[in-house]
Amino acid sequence: MTFEEYLISKKIDGAAFQTAEPALWQEWSNLFNQLSPASFTAQKLYLINPIRRKYQLKVEVTETPKPLVAAKPVMKPKPKMN
Repeated sequence: MTFEEYLISKKIDGAAFQTAEPALWQEWSNLFNQLSPASFTAQKLYLINPIRRKYQLKVEVTETPKPLVAAKPVMKPKPKMN
């Protein structure tokens, strides 16, 4: 997994992060290449969320139309005759 793939998995826009804070991006990239993704996440756990909020990855949401389901007929019980 590359650092860019990691940022996408964490919903961080890597390009915006790199242009806005190149020193921090380079530091994190070098550290990520030395560690496993789980270790990197453990070390930067409380720093990832503010970065994610600043550089949110734009995800296009495509709504799939739900097929129309025909209403089921209502079956009323017959009245009981004694």
